[in-house]
Amino acid sequence: MRLSPKEPNLVSSNNVFAGAGFDRAAALRRDAAWIAERLDDPSTRFAPVWQLKNLFVVDGSPRVRWLGTEQVQPFLRAGTAVFLGMMDGAAHFALEVGHEDPADVAGLAAEGEFDELRRHGVLLEPAEAGMLALARGMLYWHARHRFCGVCGEPTEPGDAGHVRVCTAAACGSVHFPRTDPAVIMLVTRGERALLGRQAAWDPGRYSSLAGFVEPGESLEDAVAREVLEETGVRVTEVTYHSSQPWPFPSSLMVGFTARADNDDAIAIDNDELEDARWFTREEMRAGVADGTLLLSSPLSISYRLVKEWLEGTAGTAE
Repeated sequence: MRLSPKEPNLVSSNNVFAGAGFDRAAALRRDAAWIAERLDDPSTRFAPVWQLKNLFVVDGSPRVRWLGTEQVQPFLRAGTAVFLGMMDGAAHFALEVGHEDPADVAGLAAEGEFDELRRHGVLLEPAEAGMLALARGMLYWHARHRFCGVCGEPTEPGDAGHVRVCTAAACGSVHFPRTDPAVIMLVTRGERALLGRQAAWDPGRYSSLAGFVEPGESLEDAVAREVLEETGVRVTEVTYHSSQPWPFPSSLMVGFTARADNDDAIAIDNDELEDARWFTREEMRAGVADGTLLLSSPLSISYRLVKEWLEGTAGTAE
C-alpha cells in the first residue's frame, strides 16, 4: 500500500538525514592552516544558509546548489563558515549569508532559491541531505550563542565552526553544540496503534507520540512517561527502532515501539494534544485512502514507524 503518491524509496536501514555517507573529518577541524587552505581551494564547495534556509535549484527534482570559493568571498568576510566534512574528495562548508545585510543575498538570486529543508530533504541524495541537516543545525546554534552563557561577553567561532569561545580573557569558556534528545514511539496493543494530534496541525493529521527526554532520564523511561502523561496509557516492552537527526532546530529523534498495558479510555493532556485515538490497520488504510487521515511527512521517523506497522514489518510487540 502506498501512503502517498510521492512515497520515497527509503533505504531500510536509514531514516532521512541519517547514515549520510560523508566523512566529517573531525580530526581536521583544529588544523587552522588546512582549513584556511580549503577556504581558498577552487574545489571546495559551500552550502549557503540564509535565515536557516538552504539554497536549491528547483527545476523538477530539487538539487542542492553548492557554491565555489569565488562566489562566496563577500560572505566569508562577514559570515560564519562551518566545516561540514569531505565528500567526493572536496571539502564542504556551510556558510551563513545575509546576517550583516539581508540585501547581500540578492546577488545569489540567479543561483537558485532559498527554501526550507523540510520541503526537499526526502528527495535529496542521502549524503547531501545529511550535510544540509548538519549545516542548518550548526548555524542555528551559532546564531543563538553569540554571547557567553557564563559571563555574557561575545563569543567567536573556533575549530572550523564547531566550538564558540568566550572572548573575555578572564572567562575563556568554550561552548560546544548541543543536541536535544527526543523520543518518538508507536504504541500498539493487538491490532491497534495509538496516534495523537496537536491542535495546530491540519485537520485529520495524526502522528505517533513524541516528547523530549528530561535530565537524568533514560530513553525507555522517557517513552513510558510521555505516553502516560499525554494519553494516560501505560506501556511495557519498549523496544528501540532507529534514530534520526532532526535539525528543526537541533534534535535527535530516537524511535521506539512499545506495547500498551491496556486500551482503556484515553485521558488526554490538553496542553499537549487535541486528540488521541486507537486505529486498526483497516481504519488507518481507509482513512489514508479517502483523505480523512493524514500521516506524518515521509521525511520523519514517525512515518516510517507507522508504515512498517501497516505493512506488518515492524518489530512491535503484539
